[in-house]
Amino acid sequence: MTTAEPSAQSEGFDLARLLAARGAERYELHARHLNHQLPRMLHTIGFDKIYERAEGAHFWDADGNDYLDMLAGFGVMGLGRHHPVVRKALHDVLDASLADLTRFDCQPLPGLLAEQLLTHSPHLDRVFFGNSGTEAVETALKFARYATGKPRVLYCAHAFHGLTTGSLSVNGESGFRDGFAPLLPDTAVPLGDLDTLAKELKKGDVAGLIVEPIQGKGVHEAPPGYLLAAQELLHRHKALLIADEVQTGLGRTGDFYAYQHEDGVEPDLVCVAKALSGGYVPVGATLGKDWIFKKVYSSMDRVLVHSASFGSNAQAMAAGLAVLSVMENEEIVANARAMGERLRSRLAALVDKYELLSEVRGRGLMIGIEFGRPRSLKLRSRWTMLQAARKGLFAQMVVVPLLQRHRILTQVSGDHLEVIKLIPPLVIDERDVDRFVDAFTEVMDDAHHGGGLMWDFGKTLVKQAVANR
Repeated sequence: MTTAEPSAQSEGFDLARLLAARGAERYELHARHLNHQLPRMLHTIGFDKIYERAEGAHFWDADGNDYLDMLAGFGVMGLGRHHPVVRKALHDVLDASLADLTRFDCQPLPGLLAEQLLTHSPHLDRVFFGNSGTEAVETALKFARYATGKPRVLYCAHAFHGLTTGSLSVNGESGFRDGFAPLLPDTAVPLGDLDTLAKELKKGDVAGLIVEPIQGKGVHEAPPGYLLAAQELLHRHKALLIADEVQTGLGRTGDFYAYQHEDGVEPDLVCVAKALSGGYVPVGATLGKDWIFKKVYSSMDRVLVHSASFGSNAQAMAAGLAVLSVMENEEIVANARAMGERLRSRLAALVDKYELLSEVRGRGLMIGIEFGRPRSLKLRSRWTMLQAARKGLFAQMVVVPLLQRHRILTQVSGDHLEVIKLIPPLVIDERDVDRFVDAFTEVMDDAHHGGGLMWDFGKTLVKQAVANR
């Protein structure tokens, strides 16, 4: 080889050049090599956009059009995209060239992040770091079963705790579970039903109850007093309360954790992830009481009885530390509370105006907008047509024009639900709130007063739903 003929190896890897050359193939590449149904679904509903850059609660397409993000990557982008403090922390940790993941030393960053996390839940003592929310749940399930010596974990109907085998066992939706049995010996109980909880606990084999203080699917909040009463019942039967704060944690609901809205609730194990990453490096954490950790790691022989190959890596720990610093210095929790109240109150004021709008619920910046059967004959016949084809189509009819006409990204809050879930970045401001409410109002006006294009799209969704049966 001569210097006049450089090889691909000597030229090195050039990410910018690769993206410039192949970026336009994104949907084709996914269809060919990844989940082929994803690009098919995006093409069907017109979500096959090409976004070029992002910052905060906004992203832009190649034509410079601004889009408002009310989805936050399913809650991952708590601080929005590319927060400068988190970016700098990651540059700094890479430039530091740390001796990371040696496995036989104790680096400072995991201990520092654990220390900071625990200040927000002073009744807890120790942290295990993994790489995702489902890993945090898996850890909690294992620790609860080992610490109590009991095999069964209770979960709530309609819960979502992840899709790996353990967390799938406590997933309250059959659509995710079908075809993956056998799973762990766990049992569903209705959210808020203390009598059923007590009945299951009397059987003596329950290790714990895992619960989302506000369920992501449908945005249903645990009834007032339920978590505290459940905690007392569980402890009476030597079982544990596990709070899944993967989506609700780190300020989402207007408190650092959602369980903190109810005085006296002190879960034995708490699962967090998503926003802790800063939107960059996957990270999950399971916080727990000292006695639980000491029982699991009871001797030097058991020092690696539960671990994760990439757990506690320097980049994830640096991102987490930066996130917690930003949350304190920029008063992110207070902003989530204030903007959430503004958004929820403005939307709730529309319930009496629109007969297709049934309820607005939630806390902080976790809000559910539910649609329901209208009163008027014309609207009712259209609603019935959609429901006969597939429940959830009207909510999808609202989501699509929000993106297509108003450049606002939202999601339907689960399969077969007429609910839109709003989980925007916690950094949104009053202009973002007002932009969403104004756009939503226009879409609802169209749905109630003609809106031929909107209902024509509904017919397309009906045809697609029937074809997929």
